This record gives sequence, C-alpha cells and structure tokens, in this order.
Amino acid sequence: MTTQPTAAAGAQASPDAFRSLMSEFPTGVCAVTTRDPDGEPWGMTCSSVTSVSLAPPTLLVNLRAGSPTLRALLASGSFSVNFLHARARETAELFASGNPDRFALVPWEQAPGAGGPHLVRDAHTVADCEVVLTQPMGDHVTVYGGARRITRQHSLPPLLYGQRQFRSWSQS
Repeated sequence: MTTQPTAAAGAQASPDAFRSLMSEFPTGVCAVTTRDPDGEPWGMTCSSVTSVSLAPPTLLVNLRAGSPTLRALLASGSFSVNFLHARARETAELFASGNPDRFALVPWEQAPGAGGPHLVRDAHTVADCEVVLTQPMGDHVTVYGGARRITRQHSLPPLLYGQRQFRSWSQS
C-alpha cells in the first residue's frame, strides 16, 4: 500500500503541527537539575529523556538552548535526572514555570558526588550523570549523560505527560 505525501518535498511542518503531533506521544516527566560553579541550584522540567546505551550506561536529555539550567549544566559538567512520580505534578509544573524560587519551594538535597540536586519528595528515581557529549539542534541542545549512579527513592508509579495532560500509570 502506498500513501500520497501531504506536503511538498522540502516543506517543513509548522512548529504548531509538530507540537500537536508530539502531544499525542505520552512520555515520562523528569526534572533535570544541576548546580552552577557558584553552587546555585538550577533545574527545569523535561520530558525529552531517553536511554541511549547500556554499556556504558548513557541517557540523553534535550534542553532549550539558552536556558539558565543548560548554561549551569554545561559549566558544571554534571547533572541529575529526577524521574518524577505520579504525586509530583505540582513540582513538574513549578519546574516548567521558570519561577526563580523553585528550589525554595520543594525539598531537595545534594549528596557528595551527585550530579545535581535530588528532589527527595518528588522523584521516584534519580540518575546522576556526567556530560559526555552535546549536540545543538534547532532551538534545543541534546546532552548525553553517562550515568554514574542510580538512586531509587520511592516506589510510586511514574508521572506521565501526553495530550497536554499529566496522568499517572494505570494500575490495571
């Protein structure tokens, strides 16, 4: 079966059409955190996270180019990916809001050797990573992180995002 193309060769989908397409693809929700060289914590909500390799254990995150979190992450060379659980919707929204006081509003800690702050109440698991590669693409930068340590914090189901809504993993 063949299909007819709906756009002229070389044409690009609009940002709105692409955003709508991706909203139909549910994904987990994370908060990427780091500290700048002065020790200031930075973080942002991220749903563009995927595994890359088991050996060596590597994941990637896509962060908006020009974001203060990306700038701090690149300066420090390390970061944490806080995989948020189903009860952490407010934290996901807070870290997506750009509120400069976000770290004053949630409990967090940074153990020695951690890549960035761990959101101790809101993450079910945290991956501490070292930056191993970056690749700019359009208005984002893909950051590859070599996972140094995985810390399980809660056994709650993951927070999901799709169709522009937060949901939890179905129990059925």
